[in-house]
Amino acid sequence: MTVQTQSVIDVRGITRSYTMGEETLQVLKGIDLQIHPGEFLAIMGPSGSGKSTLMNILGCLDQPTAGEYYLDGADVSKVSERDLAKIRNRKIGFVFQNYNLLKRTSALKQVELPLVYAGVGNRTPRAKEALAAVGLQERMGHLPTELSGGQQQRVAIARALVTEPSIIMADEATGNLDSRSGQEVLGIFQRLNRERGITIIFITHDPWTARHTRRLVMLRDGKVVADSPIEQPLDAATSQRPSEAEELESIFQTTYYGGKKEEYA
Repeated sequence: MTVQTQSVIDVRGITRSYTMGEETLQVLKGIDLQIHPGEFLAIMGPSGSGKSTLMNILGCLDQPTAGEYYLDGADVSKVSERDLAKIRNRKIGFVFQNYNLLKRTSALKQVELPLVYAGVGNRTPRAKEALAAVGLQERMGHLPTELSGGQQQRVAIARALVTEPSIIMADEATGNLDSRSGQEVLGIFQRLNRERGITIIFITHDPWTARHTRRLVMLRDGKVVADSPIEQPLDAATSQRPSEAEELESIFQTTYYGGKKEEYA
């Protein structure tokens, strides 16, 4: 698909520090990153690289200590918590590794919840449409305990989708799934990106997952150390996962960030 030139996300020199007693821990150290509408990218890095902290800032769940963050051209780096929540609820959907579903709530009601919080009407038809978009039209009345892990994650995707966000952020969204379910979930994200033009940002430690996106940003010690396109993105409908050693070798040949391969083991 054709990607527009104006950035939907533009972060300039952002840092994030945390005070722990008398010490200050600097997690992000001057991040510059531009993401355009319709992009599908992965943010990778070893444990402690700052990728989750960066996702929280990009997702308007947190704010930088310093620097600027422009979302759709508006600086959101210094807005109030209340305004940040409004922006987040209107523009961004989230999918997490652990699904974050309510135990005693049906799939349909799970997906309706963001619309309830937003005070939006016509909730049930919209929730049904979102569930149908992820192939769960026959599972709308099921509880999480009656669904497989892959089906639970698809409910979570539908919940992220129901508010019609322009951006979806997926934090290790395939991390708890078996290979087949993981491929199905990746296929859903690829289709949503291709057919609806949703900007999708994957936070992952998995090179195989990253190879299904179109751009790879790698972090190390709170800095962007590599940023390059994936020349031949894998198609989730046909790709088969190789051994971990083979995939690690492939990703490091594609984009090497200057660290040790063992950090991704």
